[in-house]
Amino acid sequence: MPRRRRRGSGWGRLPLRGRLVAGFAAAMLVVLAGAGAFVYLRVRYALDLRLDQDLATQSAQLTTAARAGTPLAAAARTGPGEYWQLLDAANHVLAASPGLPAGSLLTPEQLDRALRQPVRADRGTLLPISPRPLRLYAAPVRPGTAPAAGQPAVTVAAIRRDQRDEALRELIGQLALANLAALAIASLVGYRLARAALAPVERYRSEAARIAAGATRVRLAVPATGDEVARLGRTLNDMLSALEAALDRERQFINDASHELRTPLTLLATELELALRRPRTTVELEQTLRDAAADTADLIALADALLTIGTQPDQDETAPTVDVTDLLTATVDRYRTRTGADPAALHSRAEPGLTVRGDANRLGRALTNLLDNATRYGAPPITVAASGVGSLVRITVHDDGPGIDPAFLPHATERFRRADPARTSPGAGLGLSIVDAIVRAHHGELRLCSAGAHQRVNPRYDVPCEHPPHGTTVTVLLPAAPH
Repeated sequence: MPRRRRRGSGWGRLPLRGRLVAGFAAAMLVVLAGAGAFVYLRVRYALDLRLDQDLATQSAQLTTAARAGTPLAAAARTGPGEYWQLLDAANHVLAASPGLPAGSLLTPEQLDRALRQPVRADRGTLLPISPRPLRLYAAPVRPGTAPAAGQPAVTVAAIRRDQRDEALRELIGQLALANLAALAIASLVGYRLARAALAPVERYRSEAARIAAGATRVRLAVPATGDEVARLGRTLNDMLSALEAALDRERQFINDASHELRTPLTLLATELELALRRPRTTVELEQTLRDAAADTADLIALADALLTIGTQPDQDETAPTVDVTDLLTATVDRYRTRTGADPAALHSRAEPGLTVRGDANRLGRALTNLLDNATRYGAPPITVAASGVGSLVRITVHDDGPGIDPAFLPHATERFRRADPARTSPGAGLGLSIVDAIVRAHHGELRLCSAGAHQRVNPRYDVPCEHPPHGTTVTVLLPAAPH
């Protein structure tokens, strides 16, 4: 077992280029060996077929003469390299052509089969080279009868295989050289192809190393092709752009958060220092504590808002079903009760049976933030509506205020971004950021439409906007839960 692990790790340590070439060479070796074996067998079959035809003709002459009792030496006309024997049932040589060694050319097993049917056999090997290679054809003189002792039983025709064996040996040598040359050329071509195919990957690696070392705004050099490596490069460039955008947002968030936190912390520290500089009356100390408590509440609210934006897990099919109709009605009623708004200034309408999958508390908070914005920066009447649009649920919050500056719309959901008129009112500029985070976590889309300008924060659905031409309308599109 340890040995196998070492081999596997050794193979795994090889460069990918080397593994590709080795695998390609192994596959080519198998293909070339199979092709060479096929050519060798076909050539050997053709050569053996020619020898068998000559042997069959010679054997027919020998068998006819043996049956007629004619001397085989006169009946069999043999040429150079052709021989014959006449055997009895005991494998004794009754007659033979000159030039053969003493003894039968057949083994006892071959003779036993030759008494019943013709037998083809070879004597001598191709490799190593035999001094007298022969191709034999043995046939019974009288098939189906048991010959008497000492009577002709089997005729054997033989022919030398020197030319046939020499041709096969030369073919083997040529195939071996040709296959080795083809394997070398194929391996070289495979190496060059693998190197050319993996060259962009190596460039990706070196450029990624530069990025890891701290280089910024670096993009991979993607070849102008449509293959897998080019698609990988484009995907990696998109990923780098997304990472840099996320890093920029993180830096901006840290800068904005530190700026927003510095003000209440400075006020809190200043108030406490002033309270400790000289003796204070009980009333003054109570007022200082109230101011410090208010600043602390602002800090808690700001920290809670930041945590809400950063911790929004995505909702999936296992999330509970939320009745949007009930949620919208309950949220508006609760908001009206808390703020004392007139029902004519804040009203709602919702189709029955609208449901989505998600977190009812977070969806309620998003709706509350939209109501806060409409109340602070808009003008009554404020209308909250929910309706079904195909496979979506559309929630809109509309107010009849002066609207949002079109230049500010693209930045309205950014953290700590506030329009100039809104800077005099309480808040940290995180309301729409929280709404955007909650909507994204529920796989929805947020739209801001004001004074004829439209801003799709996270485009996802191809659904037209429906709202009055005046005022400001915030639209939330959420995928409906299947019934």
